[in-house]
Amino acid sequence: MSAISRSVRELWGLFVEDASFTIGVVGAVLIAALGFPRIGIPGSFRGALLFVLVIFVLVENVTRSARSARPPTP
Repeated sequence: MSAISRSVRELWGLFVEDASFTIGVVGAVLIAALGFPRIGIPGSFRGALLFVLVIFVLVENVTRSARSARPPTP
């Protein structure tokens, strides 16, 4: 059973390396799919707004990762 669970974790890791980034992108897609129509955003702008949301998630993730990887200053 250990080999199966290890294999599933490895397979999951191939697709989802950073869970917070994945959750952010899924959240952005859910906002675009469910929220944009409810607040009346025209269809011609929804793709652009989804792009902006995903870029925001990416920038936030990269800055957080860079901040945690920075060596401490003496």
